[in-house]
Amino acid sequence: MSGTQDPNEPSQTPPPHNEPPASPPPPQAAPESASTDAAGSDDRNLAMLTHLSGLLFSVVMPLVVWLINKDNSAKAYLNEQAKEALNFQITIMIAFVVSFILTFVIIGALLMPLVGLANLILCIVAAVKTANGENFRYPFTLRLIS
Repeated sequence: MSGTQDPNEPSQTPPPHNEPPASPPPPQAAPESASTDAAGSDDRNLAMLTHLSGLLFSVVMPLVVWLINKDNSAKAYLNEQAKEALNFQITIMIAFVVSFILTFVIIGALLMPLVGLANLILCIVAAVKTANGENFRYPFTLRLIS
């Protein structure tokens, strides 16, 4: 055998099929958490802004958002986050008042910046969590509005 194949001999390789390749299965949507299902994009964005507004407007914005949405069962996620932000801002106001009173014995001058820093950090963390559709609960918060 010289390495060339006689054209009259049958080929050793099977003939190619003219069938199109199988199409891949359609992509599956990733399952979402229950809080993301319940909260639409608008609710998550408004919840994020409600938490961030505590830095500038204290209790005003969380109170307004909560009062507008407290009777709307479709806005349960937004309502819960507005109550959480409102409770936290009330706690921060109480902490600032106590710190102001304690400035007369010097310790309040140290506490006031710490309360402000805690407000800044926790509001930002809450905004990031709620933007992702997660529930957020502030630590060390008096739950006055339930």
